[in-house]
Amino acid sequence: MKRSFLLFFMLTRLALSSDPATLSTTRGHLLASEDFTEAPAPFTGKPVGFASGFKGWRYNSSVTGGKGGRWEIVNGAFRGIETPGANHPATASLGMTFQDVIIQCEVRLNDVPDEGRKYRSLFLKATDAKDYVISLSLGQGGLFLTPYDTEKINPATKQREKGPTVKLLKPIKLNEWHTVVLEIKGDEVVGTLNGQSITLSNPLISTAKHSLMLGAGTEASFRNLRVWEALPNADWAKNKTRLTPEVKP
Repeated sequence: MKRSFLLFFMLTRLALSSDPATLSTTRGHLLASEDFTEAPAPFTGKPVGFASGFKGWRYNSSVTGGKGGRWEIVNGAFRGIETPGANHPATASLGMTFQDVIIQCEVRLNDVPDEGRKYRSLFLKATDAKDYVISLSLGQGGLFLTPYDTEKINPATKQREKGPTVKLLKPIKLNEWHTVVLEIKGDEVVGTLNGQSITLSNPLISTAKHSLMLGAGTEASFRNLRVWEALPNADWAKNKTRLTPEVKP
């Protein structure tokens, strides 16, 4: 019995140590976990407003694609494929209500030589009942955090306009997995790519959120998605001063 407990303790410590360090928060209860070993369960409930009123996943699944592309499960990865000529990324939303969370996943920008399109991108967005709140995006040039403005609405799309983007400029190779962590606490977010971080704050970020959205431009993959409750980190003020000067807002 004692040996079994020790083994369990060691495996638990190993699992915890494999998670990247967080800067502004610490991990609380695990709220969602998705390994994409099979197609995510379809959503239940009736969406209300922009993104509220449903639980589970909503995503494009048509074999022939469509204006927003489609999603496939491939070897434990959730692969989004944008339909050629659609000019609209494939999107998948996980309906869940949350306030402060840590979102972690592994991501990959897939090379698609037959398409002939060099541009590759992916994003992870948090939404409230009306629209997007914050976006973490990844392209071949690095990681980008973009807030949305509750006071400014695009007259053409009827959606919130984007605010100033904070950038972590870093070359990203295609067909390689990278670990991304998004910390949301109050009106501040921290985005971390392979151990390098950037941060920004915006009042809209602290609103009650209703879903997470994944997006893939041309083609991108996600795996090992985890969402934890975000708890305060007493060292955040000190950690923030150590962010790379070139990428601080």
